[in-house]
Amino acid sequence: MTRHHRTGGRPAAVLLTLLALILSAACGAGTTDSAGAKGGDRPTVRIALGVDASYAPLYLAAERGMFEDAGLDVRLVKVEGGPAAAQAVTAGTAQISANADSTALPQMVSNPDLRALGAFQSSGRYLKVVLRKGITSPRQIRTMGSIQGLGLYATHEYLRHHGIDPDSVKIEQGAPQEIPTMLQRGDIDGYILFDPWVSKGVAAGGRVAGSIGDFGVTYVQWLLADQSWLKDHQTLAGKVFKVVSEADRLVTKDPRAAAEATEQQVQLPVAQTEKALGDITFQARALTSADVTSSRRIVAFLLGRKLVKSSPDLDTVLLRSWYDRYAT
Repeated sequence: MTRHHRTGGRPAAVLLTLLALILSAACGAGTTDSAGAKGGDRPTVRIALGVDASYAPLYLAAERGMFEDAGLDVRLVKVEGGPAAAQAVTAGTAQISANADSTALPQMVSNPDLRALGAFQSSGRYLKVVLRKGITSPRQIRTMGSIQGLGLYATHEYLRHHGIDPDSVKIEQGAPQEIPTMLQRGDIDGYILFDPWVSKGVAAGGRVAGSIGDFGVTYVQWLLADQSWLKDHQTLAGKVFKVVSEADRLVTKDPRAAAEATEQQVQLPVAQTEKALGDITFQARALTSADVTSSRRIVAFLLGRKLVKSSPDLDTVLLRSWYDRYAT
């Protein structure tokens, strides 16, 4: 059977991030600042997001003062990535998060008040398959590393695409920064991730064996908010999304500038980031019936693997008309 394990020894930086979130929640509970409350001319809006090139529009907006120019007080809360961003919204330490669809949907089961406001990017090329030296065919794979959410979904689809029963492969779950080291040690035969972890795997002796689009997987990145906050801040959230939409256009127009902003925000190499940005379509838009169909497919996977006990109400959590009403 497929076995899912967390590897030990999570890096201290991640533990510090989680501790900071806990302390922020404890110190900010009930304050107008942390809640982004109705009072005040410029309530603070915290956006939780991971640390990789895909968040370049948000990094660029922060570096160029685009939120301030729009009359907004926006703070970026950098977390481990994956479920941690949506969990920050649930915990009240952020008001908005950036999450891929397959990562957001399980969180919507545990917190049915989460809402997807719209999409701001998508790709079938950004996540890549990395195999260790000596693995020349997917049929040789016995163990794979994986992050939660999108990574796990893509791993299963990759194996199925090559006619491999996922239950015949041991899947070790870990944080992104742990996985290239696992490959180097020979603990796993491959993984599916994004840069900088793709480049680190190649530097550790692995090779890139394709992208997720090669086996029919794409992701869509959403902005999420909790309904308890959103119901009183629709216009404010719309203004935030408008800035992200404009930043999307700037990233597409000048990826070098976006890569430089990313370096300033999270210290990722400029050349590596600029190359990665070419694999992503940065376009803000409303959610569509195609997003609902894709979400049903992801939820079916989650249910089949017993990773969730029920499906979120997609007609409720996916706000299909919200973007056109508030963010255009």
